[in-house]
Amino acid sequence: MDTTANACRLRRDQTLAEKTLWKLVRNRRLGGFRFLRQVPIDRYFADFVCEAGKLIVELDGASHEGREDYDACRTQTLELFGYVVLRLPNERVLGDPGGAAEDILAVLRLDRLKPLTLPPPAAAGPSLSL
Repeated sequence: MDTTANACRLRRDQTLAEKTLWKLVRNRRLGGFRFLRQVPIDRYFADFVCEAGKLIVELDGASHEGREDYDACRTQTLELFGYVVLRLPNERVLGDPGGAAEDILAVLRLDRLKPLTLPPPAAAGPSLSL
């Protein structure tokens, strides 16, 4: 399978929810974060990826009904690559695009507000001077 051709096809044949969300996140419009769409990761194509925030946004429409086990396995695989996976129903994006954007920003900001883990202070020992 040619992943580049498949990614191009997926970008060309977007759903209405994908088009709506893309208008909100493209060109760093959402909080200055850069998003890419239909990014191949392992054997999957992630709908929207923000590398800086290690976030994947997956839109779930009617085709996801009855595929909860598949989606859970997919999410687990994507998380192994260090991403947080946020699943949004198409209805959320189409009915309240601003609210969907706020949901995404909340996850991105939450990740950024994690406290830094600092190394323990060096043990006080004899100082060397030359």
